[in-house]
Amino acid sequence: QVQLEESGGGSVQSGGSLRLSCTASKDPYNARCQAWFRQAPGKEREGVASINSDGAAHYGNSVNGRFTISRDDSKSTLFLEMTNLKPEDTGTYYCAIDPRRSCQFGLPPSSRLSVWGRGTQVTVSS
Repeated sequence: QVQLEESGGGSVQSGGSLRLSCTASKDPYNARCQAWFRQAPGKEREGVASINSDGAAHYGNSVNGRFTISRDDSKSTLFLEMTNLKPEDTGTYYCAIDPRRSCQFGLPPSSRLSVWGRGTQVTVSS
């Protein structure tokens, strides 16, 4: 089974930027749906962004316009470009995939994604 590993997390000040990467161990890598989720301490995991194999992307309301998801299947890598970061963006960020089902029409619920990375921490200070 494919394994996922996130990187790129860190600590930034409010208004700063980070770029997260998620690299898959298996090649070729053509999962239909790839997504980013995050979880803050004491809160439920929430969907941040998803991207389908046809390029259709969707974003959570709180990040729309600030975050950009992209995928490079030739490098088995998923990206999340985060700009204008806010303290409420703090949390552990996870990448996840659904190898077979589409997320063409919207953010999938976390229960749909069958393979998860271990997460990378993002901390935004005010």
